[in-house]
Amino acid sequence: MTLDAPPDGSPAGSRTASAPAPSAGPTGGSSLRFLGVGTGALALLVASIGVAITLGPADVSLVNVRDIVLNHLGFTDIPVRVSEDAIVWDDRLPRALVAAACGAGLGLCGVILQSLLRNPLADPYVLGISSGASTGAVLVGIVGVGGFALGVSGGAFAGSVAAFAVVLLISRLAGGTNDKVILAGIAVTQLFSALTSFVIFAFADSDEARGVMFWLLGSLEGVRWDDVALCGAVVLAGVVFCLLRAPVLDAFAFGDEVASSLGVSVRRARIGLMTVTALLTATMVSVAGAIGFVGLVLPHAARFLTGPVHSRLVPVTALVGAVFMVWVDAAARVAFSPSPLPVGVGTALVGVPVFIAIMFRRRRPL
Repeated sequence: MTLDAPPDGSPAGSRTASAPAPSAGPTGGSSLRFLGVGTGALALLVASIGVAITLGPADVSLVNVRDIVLNHLGFTDIPVRVSEDAIVWDDRLPRALVAAACGAGLGLCGVILQSLLRNPLADPYVLGISSGASTGAVLVGIVGVGGFALGVSGGAFAGSVAAFAVVLLISRLAGGTNDKVILAGIAVTQLFSALTSFVIFAFADSDEARGVMFWLLGSLEGVRWDDVALCGAVVLAGVVFCLLRAPVLDAFAFGDEVASSLGVSVRRARIGLMTVTALLTATMVSVAGAIGFVGLVLPHAARFLTGPVHSRLVPVTALVGAVFMVWVDAAARVAFSPSPLPVGVGTALVGVPVFIAIMFRRRRPL
């Protein structure tokens, strides 16, 4: 499906509160640029993970990181200190990989929502998924609802899916337009935020409240290899799905009418893509807590590098998001060592200025 940019002023070509529409088909030069950007981003991601693992209270050299990883992969049998092996393989490497997966997954969610809702300021949290995860987490962690079967992460996942279901229900009853989805998301966000505050106020003691609040700010403390497997599998599936649906995302960037005229089943495609968004976000939040602004900022950075065509935008956003989160998490670990800074605070410190810059750049009614 190849689309030409619609003319300004036409109904389908309206740019009000919309993500940039795809340009004409790819050229040889742009393909080479995409290949270069993608290869460079992948190399930067691998280097970033390696360097991030060396950072922390205990010094570990990059050579030792290489030897430990190759030992565990079965390629070498180089003698290393037991303490360094535990630090790298059991702590820092899983944490860096989960950070990369969270950045890739949340950035991918932002790409989907900005195309579906045609709003450059849309991100995963516009659907109230983060607030739902917070409520689910505190219900399990403080009240003990389903605690034995779910755990805090499972409760967060269940809350995320429940919040998304409520958004879909409200928006459908109200007419099902993009604006109604956004408004429903705002309402659900406020509802679940209030429920979270109520549960903490009514049932938590000081120690419980402190632990839950730290998790809600975004934390990668204590992640393990099962978290790496979960996040990696979900993100990989999300990337593949979005690449297969890239022409549909291109069509949505021009509006529902154009997408429908090109043979897209608008309602079915929107529900499918939003469901993928909800599941991606819920998985990331259930493991790492509420991490904001990644889905808002990273798609814009990737568009600057590759343009708006989603077959290129999707993989580059995932790679850029992964690199971004690896470095934010590394900085959060060492900035106030030995006390870690919640990673959600770091993403907000970067995301808020970018959010304001986007608003000033697009001085149009949203």
